[in-house]
Amino acid sequence: MMLALSDMQGLWSRSLLVRQDATRDTTTWVAWLQGPTLFADLRQPVGRPSFASVRSLDDLTGEQVAWLAEQEGFSGRLEQDGEFFVWRRLLDFQPRTETADSGRLYFDGSIMVEEGRYVPYIEHWSRGSASTMPCAAARLRDEISGADGILVRVGSTFMYARAGASASLPAGTHLRDHVAGAASLAAARALIDCEISFGRITGSDWRIERSSLPYREGALLAPDLDTHRGSTADVAADGSEIRRAWEILESESDATVLGATAERVNDMPVHG
Repeated sequence: MMLALSDMQGLWSRSLLVRQDATRDTTTWVAWLQGPTLFADLRQPVGRPSFASVRSLDDLTGEQVAWLAEQEGFSGRLEQDGEFFVWRRLLDFQPRTETADSGRLYFDGSIMVEEGRYVPYIEHWSRGSASTMPCAAARLRDEISGADGILVRVGSTFMYARAGASASLPAGTHLRDHVAGAASLAAARALIDCEISFGRITGSDWRIERSSLPYREGALLAPDLDTHRGSTADVAADGSEIRRAWEILESESDATVLGATAERVNDMPVHG
């Protein structure tokens, strides 16, 4: 049976990747949260160094930045092209790929199998929580920096993505090489300043559990969005708490579930 976009809504975790060269990956932590069409995806390798003393971008060491540059993650819109699905990436932690991200999806028992369309690979996916309501998402633009952003909520799970410097890097390259060749530690830090975060919602608390920027883990996202504008809680490079101001370019489904939190924090300064 051919799957539809509506079948994809929810939280998915990956248990297996078989690459083109037949090597296998069963250890990378992967979360893919699919909204009505907008989605976010974060992939973190094993061997993570300690980030216990890191509170902001300026605290990262060279070793930590090098590990962060190995992460993958992207966010955008899922589209259907006949029997294939296409992940249109609107932002990416790594420099953009030269080949479109497209594959065929089908179920083998309880496992959803993804087979690459243009690049040979196989991925196995398992659905997370059975609850897929509410299901909503928004496409954002930073009012100061112009950076793209996406916020997706499915049930009590959310993912949030904010674009970084990789958008301006040459396609088909790897972030690790740009970080290794950076002129300074500050320049290397700037290259990995792309946030893709995963978290859970309890009452009015949107708490980040995993993030491409580990110092964000444990923090509250505190989204405060209306029809056209909004903001999220963030931290500046020097560690000061800020609100990031967003223009809402598009909302999917019931955007009110992405709206004002019970406890507003709009007294924080707004930065891009």
